[in-house]
Amino acid sequence: MSIASALGLGSGKKVRYAVVGLGDIAQEAMLPGVAHTGNSEVTTFVTDDPEKARAVGKRYGVTDSYAYDQFDAMLASGTVDAIYLATPNWRHAEFILPALAAGIHVLVEKPLEISSEKCREIIAAEKQSSATLMVAYRLHFEPATLATIDAIRAGDLGELLFFTASFAQMLDPQNHRAHNGVAAGPLLDMGAYPINAARYIFGAEPIEVVSAVATRHPEAGLGDLDDTYAVTLRFPGDRLAQFVVTYYANGIDTYTVVGTKGSIVMNPGFGFGSPLVQQIRIGDDISTKSHKATDQFGGELRYFSDCILNGTAPEPDAEEGLADVRVIEGVLRAVDSGRAEPLEPFVRSRRIATAAQLQTLSPVSAPPLVSASNPVAGK
Repeated sequence: MSIASALGLGSGKKVRYAVVGLGDIAQEAMLPGVAHTGNSEVTTFVTDDPEKARAVGKRYGVTDSYAYDQFDAMLASGTVDAIYLATPNWRHAEFILPALAAGIHVLVEKPLEISSEKCREIIAAEKQSSATLMVAYRLHFEPATLATIDAIRAGDLGELLFFTASFAQMLDPQNHRAHNGVAAGPLLDMGAYPINAARYIFGAEPIEVVSAVATRHPEAGLGDLDDTYAVTLRFPGDRLAQFVVTYYANGIDTYTVVGTKGSIVMNPGFGFGSPLVQQIRIGDDISTKSHKATDQFGGELRYFSDCILNGTAPEPDAEEGLADVRVIEGVLRAVDSGRAEPLEPFVRSRRIATAAQLQTLSPVSAPPLVSASNPVAGK
């Protein structure tokens, strides 16, 4: 029996989601796009703030809500098929493991967890479950990103040599990310973007953290927190990936991939809500292509719901989440040791299938936040 049949789902049915955590990303980015997926609906909220649940629920016709300590009761309610998990990073396994044990599917924000040990525990739990899990790597479905991957796979850039990325935001010192140490710091919060991009650009796994430096700026007002990381990774074939992530700089999200025949600059390269732009240089010929903005969150939700309804395994799975977390752990070891740190051999069993994963839902408008704040100072 397929997963869809077991759930009583079929053609024309919608996957019923509980949104766990009503912070800025759920309110600003995910909830506004659910309606136009065509195959998904939100039936339940999980939050310890009932007033927030009522106010946000009024917008979307959601009347059922549970506190976090009522999560097991929600799983047993029979009103949800899946959860969208948008809690802080270190609270992912806390909700993923019981959901999978109950046969409830999971779409979880990245990173999958804050340690490879927790990631492996999640992978083991999924293997024992009738449900499936996807990590919310929204760029795996975004047109400009997939076009870049296609160009590289076609050999347009020749032999790939190096990758560089800059990803910055000016964090509001009042945001929770400033008060929970490394688990909520820029490496765990933002580092998955350039690490994941380098991995899908090279189509390979890094073998060494060549160097990693963490710094902090007292004037940032972020307290006991390393607010900036600069990292160099070595990939097979002596290909290098370098990136900087920071909570203390004017916003930027861009990356460059360079080969023997050409290069592609993505600027912006990691964001959502605006067009992603490719600058392509082949030899001396330079062209620019601005890809239309899409609803990246609605697109990934539609893809995951299709996987549930059709009984197929999603591509950015728990193994993909582990692949990035193992690198993050290596970076932290290199910061502590002050020297290069080898990474244990790792084989990724799947890569992005560009044609099958392309999503082009139109962008949606973000509503005002309720009892939540944007992490960027002044927004």
